[in-house]
Amino acid sequence: MTISTQILPLVKEPERLENRLAEIPPEPGVYFMRDKSDRIIYIGKSRKLRARVRSYFRDGYNKSERIATMVKLVTEIEFIVTDTESEALALEANLIKQHQPYFNVLLKDDKKYPYLCITWSEDYPRIFITRKRQLGKEKDKFYGPYTDAGLLREILRLCKRIFPQRQRPQPLFKDRPCLNYDLGRCPGVCQKMISPEEYRKIVQKIAMVFQGRTQELIDILTQQMNAAAEDLNFESAARIRDQISGLKSLTADQKVSLPDDTVSRDAIALAADAQHACIQLFQIRAGQLVGRLAFVADAHAEPGAILQRALEEHYQTADSVEIPTEILVQHELPDTEILADVLTERKGRKVTILAPLRQTKAELIEMVERNAQYELQRMQKLGDRNHQAMQDLAAILDLPDVPHRIEGYDISHIQGSNAVASQVVFIDGLPAKQHYRHYKIKNPTVTAGHSDDFASLAEVIQRRFRKYAEDPQLTRLGNPDWPDLIMIDGGKGQLSSVVAVLQEMNLLEDLRVVSLAKQREEIFLPGESQPLTTDAEQPGVQLLRRLRDEAHRFAVTFHRQQRSDKLKRSRLDEIPGLGHHRQKQLLGHFRSVDYIRQATTAQLAEVPGIGPRLAQEIYDYFHPS
Repeated sequence: MTISTQILPLVKEPERLENRLAEIPPEPGVYFMRDKSDRIIYIGKSRKLRARVRSYFRDGYNKSERIATMVKLVTEIEFIVTDTESEALALEANLIKQHQPYFNVLLKDDKKYPYLCITWSEDYPRIFITRKRQLGKEKDKFYGPYTDAGLLREILRLCKRIFPQRQRPQPLFKDRPCLNYDLGRCPGVCQKMISPEEYRKIVQKIAMVFQGRTQELIDILTQQMNAAAEDLNFESAARIRDQISGLKSLTADQKVSLPDDTVSRDAIALAADAQHACIQLFQIRAGQLVGRLAFVADAHAEPGAILQRALEEHYQTADSVEIPTEILVQHELPDTEILADVLTERKGRKVTILAPLRQTKAELIEMVERNAQYELQRMQKLGDRNHQAMQDLAAILDLPDVPHRIEGYDISHIQGSNAVASQVVFIDGLPAKQHYRHYKIKNPTVTAGHSDDFASLAEVIQRRFRKYAEDPQLTRLGNPDWPDLIMIDGGKGQLSSVVAVLQEMNLLEDLRVVSLAKQREEIFLPGESQPLTTDAEQPGVQLLRRLRDEAHRFAVTFHRQQRSDKLKRSRLDEIPGLGHHRQKQLLGHFRSVDYIRQATTAQLAEVPGIGPRLAQEIYDYFHPS
């Protein structure tokens, strides 16, 4: 007789369910739902944990189809008690990012929307536009994502003309400032002609523009201008006057008609199809539209839950001055009270969240919704083009299904030196940069003056799929890491070398491999001497070309980086006791070998890992006399 040890869902074990619910306290906190595989499938928060969790299992509770499906899978419930609703909100957001539960609303990192970053972690903060939000340093601040990249660049360009600030990422000269200093566009950051404290005050003024506090900044500058004029400092007063004029030009013609233009407001709405939800958030300050942000999420949740997740994500890292006193929402939120209380506590004054039904505020929500609908239509057109290209590629290659994951490989070197390879990944026809990889070629026969692209590609493919060859039980088909198609940059020779190594690994039957030759954009299949008959402008061929070009770009970029690092380290390698790690520390501190050569022993010793003795050896190496 065999005894089943399978864990049943809680809904099928009423007694165990009731006992578990009774153990949950009526306090604020976060709860976890787990399935039979012990995976976390849902994370939620509540000011009263017991009541909220119990409501999921109540018969009369009006559950959406998604939540009803989730409840049937729950085999265990866990919870973490917090002191306040604010702690529960922050903890829930962090846990959702960490575990990515299937039934939670997950905002997508859509690379087409740019952010503005201010690196407050540095003594002299940098300001730049990026499409990759990295939360590595807690003090650094990201604003966005902005829907209009052109407008964002224009605003940043005007800010650089209005306020003197660092104009170049690296100094142009080692002993004097560049022309920007003479023109009054830079306060001489490269030569530290301004203190970090004074420079941070300038950057704070620029930050106020992206916080929607332009009018507040204008009021401050007006007071400074009047004070300078009273002190007969007319040159300073004129400079501030020009700054005020420039700031007013930023907000010209952006008036939004609202009955009370003294109230700061955010308005959020979405448009969704069966797959995606496009969310727009309008920031309105003093009756002016100062920002239009965008988010993308899967559309499997209720609209109110999607809006709530977007607001929580947006305000999680916002400063208190950036939180408006009124938030207009298209749909009622599941936890309006918790979010409003948390934002009220952080702002220090009452924050109201409401779904307007009539008059001007409702019209504003309709305008935001129209913009969200336009973004959704644009995403649908892009998705249709990609799907058409993948269908065409499947037809060209006679694939059993549309390829979901496609990988591209390329080699880059200069006559064998610093040989590297790239692996780029397209998912559903779009670059998935989080899956990109690069390789340093380890083949001892590939050296300066002797290249071997065939052997290099074979090495990379062998390293990429080694774990599947070593463990036949490892899941291949159906694995999200397993490609539906591999594209090799090259012709018949490159393809043959890859096919040979896959045959040795007994993986060729499970992988579809092709190559794309550069000259005529010809597609070669394994074992075929002639390329496929295709048109270079076919959607499927164009998709392979985009993949090939991206693999080439990624490989060349990594090769240049390796070559540059090697050139930087070439002289430092000759210094005894100065290993690779300490070389990186030195270059990270001084930026170039020239600056290291000019440094004193005391300055060299300031670098982490460089003590007085090694500092003296470095100094003596560059000053042998």
